[in-house]
Amino acid sequence: MNTSIEVEYWVIDADGELTSPGALAETSDQTEREFVEPLFELKTPPCETVDELQRTFVEELDDVLSRARRVDKRLVPLGTPINSDEIERRPDERGRIQKEVVGENFDYAKYCAGTHIHVEKRNVTDQLNALIALDAALALVNSSPYYQGERIASSARAYCYRKKSYEEFPKHGQLWHYVESVGEWHRRLERRYDEFKQAALEEGIDERAVEEHFSPDDVVWTPVRLREAMPTVEWRSPDAALPSQLLRLTDELRSVMEQLHHTTVEIERDSDPRNTGHVTSDGICLPEFDTACDLSEAAMHDGLDSTEVTRYLDRMGFSVADYHPISTRIDGRQFVPKSDARDLRLEYASLLEEDVDRLVQSLEA
Repeated sequence: MNTSIEVEYWVIDADGELTSPGALAETSDQTEREFVEPLFELKTPPCETVDELQRTFVEELDDVLSRARRVDKRLVPLGTPINSDEIERRPDERGRIQKEVVGENFDYAKYCAGTHIHVEKRNVTDQLNALIALDAALALVNSSPYYQGERIASSARAYCYRKKSYEEFPKHGQLWHYVESVGEWHRRLERRYDEFKQAALEEGIDERAVEEHFSPDDVVWTPVRLREAMPTVEWRSPDAALPSQLLRLTDELRSVMEQLHHTTVEIERDSDPRNTGHVTSDGICLPEFDTACDLSEAAMHDGLDSTEVTRYLDRMGFSVADYHPISTRIDGRQFVPKSDARDLRLEYASLLEEDVDRLVQSLEA
């Protein structure tokens, strides 16, 4: 099954201040700038095996870090910058339209760095439903509890994105209900596109501009997306995090995606929420949607401190004890001043570099 990863990392200078990626975004065809100034994105091409994906991701990231050292820049694996000066959006017509339609709350997205995992489309309805049910697995790599210094959730990025940026457009940014067919998913996308287009027209935006920069395929920012152009099913739930943890998560998520092609996938009805959902050799059972949403909320707010979340993820095939989310290491304060945030960015830039060095060594062994 072809699989690929996209991960966003903050770029800092030698003092821990956010800065532009500059030449880092030109390292290869797999690197680029993001929609805000200090954010950098690394993508892998579709890879047939986990070993190929790991090698491609690690070698590409190692090249970026080598270039970063030459220009005194570093990468930071945090879901938010913890606390910083205001982050500027890069000039972009698509972003301008989004801001006009969504409003001031769209600015919350400027402080979010995430990970997107793409899996090859096969049994698409089952894939969509399974990824919705697995949204709670975001807890395995939560990497910042802070938004502009304030402690708001174990995954401040997920909270900002879902509860703030798209507060007025929840169907464009929050978890969707399970579907019975791919056609149903496409009909939802068409409705969301029509809603967005109508809202843009009400804001005085030219219809041709909306049609030029948006389509049903890319008008939503939900945690699960169906990408026709790639073509993949995209899981966008996790924060940016240390590479080794993201590779582990991708491997385990991919295992579930592989298994659903060789077994039955069912949605449990009237089950005990404390013991719902499982992946076994006999089949895959997904929790009821409301239960999946409750688990997702707990994963976002409490992370792996939630017993219900950890037990659920264990039943769904994840080796929970092997994950050590950054959020659990840096949590504990209600407010983090900018000076401390700079220190934390420098600390986790160093940990990312050490993590990549270990991964490179394991590839060479």
